Amino acid sequence: MSATRRGTRRTPVIAIALGGIGLGLFVLTPLIGLLQRTPWRDLGGILGEPAVREALRLSAVSSLAATLLSLVLGLPLAWLLARTRFPGQAVVRAAVLLPMVLPPVVGGVALLLAFGRRGLLGQWLDRAFGITLPFTTTGVVLAETFVAMPFLVVTVEAALRGLDRRYEDAAATLGAKRSTVLRRVTLPLIGPSLGAGLALTWARALGEFGATITFAGSFEGRTQTMPLAVYLALETNPPAAIALSVVLLAVSISVLALVGVRVVRPPREPVARPVVA
Repeated sequence: MSATRRGTRRTPVIAIALGGIGLGLFVLTPLIGLLQRTPWRDLGGILGEPAVREALRLSAVSSLAATLLSLVLGLPLAWLLARTRFPGQAVVRAAVLLPMVLPPVVGGVALLLAFGRRGLLGQWLDRAFGITLPFTTTGVVLAETFVAMPFLVVTVEAALRGLDRRYEDAAATLGAKRSTVLRRVTLPLIGPSLGAGLALTWARALGEFGATITFAGSFEGRTQTMPLAVYLALETNPPAAIALSVVLLAVSISVLALVGVRVVRPPREPVARPVVA
């Protein structure tokens, strides 16, 4: 028996059995059930209905706006967490990542208490500028940003921490300004991770439900996004609920296909190169 075969360990049967059960019961069976009940012949007509089309439009607009807002605010925050040291940094990082584990409904309640008409900042916005955020499209964007921005921050922070800073130091030594180093060196090097973070952020914003319905409600054409439309259509129009669910499923699969190389696939083994004397 070769050394390679002697070093290979067989996968335990119990691991195969339990893994297969988990895959079948909690992944494949629900997806097959959804796809099996999808009204494929009527899918185009269902997605063309005014209420469904409006939910698709609102979801696209609000999720893209939330992604852009997450980029504008989350990228500097990730840079601060990765490149600076300040008192209470661990607490700040925990607060930034808290929406990832916080129940979305609790996040919606927190947003109401902060930005509602009687909230911490909401009452000041209402009195000073007449701005009301709850139960508006802007409230939808705010709720989606609250739950989605941590995905961008954690992805970009990890990329910045793993970046070889010698490239930045070399550019600075050659006389490049900080803005030039950031634009020409740092951002291109973390570009794949930034793209993955943006894709995850957008997908999370697109699928947000709990914080949105709590903070913004579900008003057709104003705050009713696709997840909310799915929930409401289950009682009155199940085919529409299934059609919207298939759309969200397709988006999720597409996002995984885009970021799977960096998130799912294990890193390649380094290839030994001959040394030329």
